[in-house]
Amino acid sequence: MQRTLLSGGQVVNSASTQTADVLIEDGRIVAVGELAGVVGENCERIDVRGKLLVPGGVDVHTHLESPLNGAPTADDFESGTIAAACGGTTTIVDFAAQVKGQTLLDALEVHHDKARGKAVIDYGFHMCVTDLVSGKLDEFAEVVQSGVSSFKVFMAYRGTLMVNDGELFDVLRTAGRLGGQVCVHAENGDVIDRLASDLVAEGKTGPKSHLLSRPPETEVEAVVRAIAIADMADAPIYFVHLSTQGSVEAVAEARYRNASVAGETCTHYLTLDPSLYDQPGFKAGEVVLTPPLREKVHRDALWRGLNTGDVSVVSSDHCPYCLAEKERLGAHDFREIPNGGPGIEHRMSLLYGEGVRGERITLEKYVELTSAAPAKQFGLYPKKGVIAAGSDADIVVLDPAGETTISAATQNQRLDYTPYEGWVLPGRIEQVFSRGDLIAASGTYVGARGRGNYLPRATV
Repeated sequence: MQRTLLSGGQVVNSASTQTADVLIEDGRIVAVGELAGVVGENCERIDVRGKLLVPGGVDVHTHLESPLNGAPTADDFESGTIAAACGGTTTIVDFAAQVKGQTLLDALEVHHDKARGKAVIDYGFHMCVTDLVSGKLDEFAEVVQSGVSSFKVFMAYRGTLMVNDGELFDVLRTAGRLGGQVCVHAENGDVIDRLASDLVAEGKTGPKSHLLSRPPETEVEAVVRAIAIADMADAPIYFVHLSTQGSVEAVAEARYRNASVAGETCTHYLTLDPSLYDQPGFKAGEVVLTPPLREKVHRDALWRGLNTGDVSVVSSDHCPYCLAEKERLGAHDFREIPNGGPGIEHRMSLLYGEGVRGERITLEKYVELTSAAPAKQFGLYPKKGVIAAGSDADIVVLDPAGETTISAATQNQRLDYTPYEGWVLPGRIEQVFSRGDLIAASGTYVGARGRGNYLPRATV
């Protein structure tokens, strides 16, 4: 029996903080409390006095080995999950993407093949639905029975990913009846396409036009419309990557009347400014991600939404394309730039540094947003998301007296840039345990290869 005692740390959960020891046996937490005198000799003891012990991060919005417009993501399941581990994330829920003409079950099996034997942390899947040809709704039950209890649809990217309103209704109603939920990318894709065409016709083809073609109203309108459709379908709905004040207000209004509506935002929408689109040359292509970055009024609204609970999760939306690849495809037309950016490695550090130490959120809220709430939302709690007896021993040792410097030269994400180049954050993730195994130390992966387990998820 493998036994480890983390001794004397500050154990932080979403509802409490206490000075305590944590006893781990065979990958599980068996006790939390004053344990130093009762564990016996056959136990590895690690002194974590002065350190914070927080549950391993749960990132429920990642895209690994997910090609777009012929561009492969820079991170596969090995490099992406190593980066996650080094940054304190011990569980991800990734998107299995259906391509035109493919059955959902075939798409799911392809994604299993990509992850199997490569992921170093535990993982689950959402099922992306992009082609609702005859019979696809009939597959939903088998998808849910396989442990994939959430689906995703897009209200943008007509011709490739987008579903129409009737199809959105069908997906919501079918998933809801099975006890599943639907993640929605909410943007008015048709209006965006018109605005983008106008900009290109005016010769405005550079990366900044990505921002100009997606004003805040294109997101807000789609969020309001999707909530109404979910009401008609009598189904729960979860919005991915909210970026605007109006969207937060729409979700808050729906939740006030007890609608089953939830939403996430992402680290970059909380921390980065759209002035990055004014960088010279093609450098602005680094932040061509969807939705685009927003002004301070929207960032402030997102932070307020996190504190009220109307926005309940902070994810990374890690969808990494190298800048060289973005430029190769989209140097002459911003519409061809693969949309996406990095985030899986620095989500936990950024939210601690900018949120907790920036006095925007409490330590307990930090744990809720990065671990407990996403685990609860997607059927992983209390196996994940809490430091408590019976839970998996996924634990991050965070030194509040340390600091973290972000740089493309030292990151584990397999990218040629980071939008946070040179940022210095308070706090340092010293050790990361996954199911009791030490898998990362001071930003270096030290665990075994391919050790991640697939997590079939329950309906919620």
